[in-house]
Amino acid sequence: MNKFPTVFGSILLASASFVPGGAFAQNSAPVINGTRLDIVATGEVEAVPDIALIGAGVVTQAPSAGDAMAENARRMAGTLATLRKAGIADRDIQTSAVNLSPQYKYADNQPPVITGYQATSRVSIRFREVRKAGTILDALVTAGANQIDGPSLQIDHPEPLLDQARERAMAQARMRAELYAKAGGLQIRRIVAISEGNVESPPRPMPMVAMARFKEAADTAIQPGEQKLSVSVSVTYELQ
Repeated sequence: MNKFPTVFGSILLASASFVPGGAFAQNSAPVINGTRLDIVATGEVEAVPDIALIGAGVVTQAPSAGDAMAENARRMAGTLATLRKAGIADRDIQTSAVNLSPQYKYADNQPPVITGYQATSRVSIRFREVRKAGTILDALVTAGANQIDGPSLQIDHPEPLLDQARERAMAQARMRAELYAKAGGLQIRRIVAISEGNVESPPRPMPMVAMARFKEAADTAIQPGEQKLSVSVSVTYELQ
């Protein structure tokens, strides 16, 4: 029996994509009969940050590991109590690190000698009232926190703003395409393809560290300013 027709039919089926309803469609790029125009456009939106992310840490040292951890726990408890007293909810406070490490003394031609232990604990804090963050920072240092990182000012829910940036990017692309089409004596027939490029949110600021020796400093001011969010799109048009 000649099996060639069966094999040939299998090859045809494998090269096609099934479409409900019993039809088959080939995967192919859109056919452009007119002039192709590729546009890259960016849409931008500015907004005031509504949250501040800050890291607070307590570093303690003692001759023994137990004493270092006990003192660290006591001072961290004071730090957490200060945060709760300021109205920071438990859901906005998260332990980010707990460390204990020996401290060594080094001498020439001598093995290192343990001189004590250093305990470190850190929490990440989300402030939903950005302008009050500075006052709470000062209170944290007074309560015993001797490492402060931040603030990192952010927008809590950026997606609606990014959608506005997408709309502006598409409007910018259309305006630019119309300019090119008019200059070339053509008209826009249709959009052939759209792809999203870079989506840029504000970069994280470099951390600021406040140590215990700065306890005298007060009235730390946090100015939220504005942040820019942007989205770029690539749009292919067919002109005729």
